[in-house]
Amino acid sequence: MKSFPEPPPGSGLSGPPLAAEPADRWYVLAVLTAVYALNIADRFSISTLIEPIRQELHLSDGGIAFLTGVALALFYVTVGIPVALLADRANRRNLVSVALLLWSGMTALCGLAQNYTQLLLARFGVGIGEAGGTAPSTSILADKFAPGRRPMAMTIFALGACIGAWLGSSVAGAAAERSGWRGAFLVLGVPGVVFSVVVWLTVPEPPRGALDDATHVPSRNHLAETLRYIWTQRSAIHLILGGSVATLWSWGLMWWTPTFLQRSHHLSVGQAGALLGPMHILAGTAGTLVAGWLVARRVATDPRYVARLLACVVAVSTIPSILAYWVPSQSAATTFLWIFVPGVYFYIGPILGLLQNVIPANMRATACALLLFLANLGNLVVAPQTVGWLSDWFRDSFAAGPESLRWALLILAPTGFWAAWHLWRSGATIREDEARAS
Repeated sequence: MKSFPEPPPGSGLSGPPLAAEPADRWYVLAVLTAVYALNIADRFSISTLIEPIRQELHLSDGGIAFLTGVALALFYVTVGIPVALLADRANRRNLVSVALLLWSGMTALCGLAQNYTQLLLARFGVGIGEAGGTAPSTSILADKFAPGRRPMAMTIFALGACIGAWLGSSVAGAAAERSGWRGAFLVLGVPGVVFSVVVWLTVPEPPRGALDDATHVPSRNHLAETLRYIWTQRSAIHLILGGSVATLWSWGLMWWTPTFLQRSHHLSVGQAGALLGPMHILAGTAGTLVAGWLVARRVATDPRYVARLLACVVAVSTIPSILAYWVPSQSAATTFLWIFVPGVYFYIGPILGLLQNVIPANMRATACALLLFLANLGNLVVAPQTVGWLSDWFRDSFAAGPESLRWALLILAPTGFWAAWHLWRSGATIREDEARAS
């Protein structure tokens, strides 16, 4: 395994020597990455299945947006912060295992739903379960890797998003083509129930804050205290806002892309999944690994480099994200999607790593949950519902027909530039904020 250089003194990334890191850190990283993949797969699969569900239940775009996105987010974003506060005090491994069991079981129940109400209630359950996955996982990893290696570790963790999106596209699309949309939910939900036992039995709960350069790590925190602290860290504010808007932009677009391909380019649900799946697993993995390689370099011990790199990548990726929904040709749209998709994944891991370093150990899960709250409010509520309403409006008021979704997505696409501005601004004070947090 390649070793990485120690951060220079005064970088705000100094910590214990490599030997102080737990020997099982790579195993724990692999298991939690798999958990994250199942989280994304169970969430993302329904975006692949939007069109067949909408047609069977006779819903408008606004109605299917509520069922598929808002129904999950209502509980995901509201339960997430209380669960994260618990994770900053209680056993995080147990929380992750129970959450995985719950959201996987409820995903399987989506496959047994026979009407709108049953599917809606199952989506509520998926949201409650998924609220307990990511924040405790990132907090565990922060206690497995020293501060200078956290952006790299979180970038590897972010590979779970690529794998999960591939499962939610290719596997869900193929299963739906063969067995209907209900079969796709069963294929993705059942394995997670089994894997929750693996997490419970094999992942240890690490000592909290043992790898931080601090003489005292408080054992408890309160939400108001955490929010006050974050408010004083300007870089944390911009990282949270930048990550949230980037998720609104990128995952909001990807949420509707399978439906866009089915309507504007006349693909079946299986063909749309087969087209997007390789983009997620190949281009998404490439973007994530390149991000990991860049943040593992010596120059990345200066967090300003990482923050500004993320800003540039998001800004540049916004251009093909606009063109992919603008061009009428399927081949041209596919080319621009291949360019855009790596940017969807590039920022995830580094932002999580940078945020862990500007927040004290006893506040990390809560800070991560705040980021997830805003990010998922954007990509599960604001983006799907707004795009759905705009699509209905363009269809009804301008006779746009199946192209109404294209115009709605073109309104969302430029928000990537807004995200890039916040990420660039986070670099202004991030060194001072890291030193203060540690």
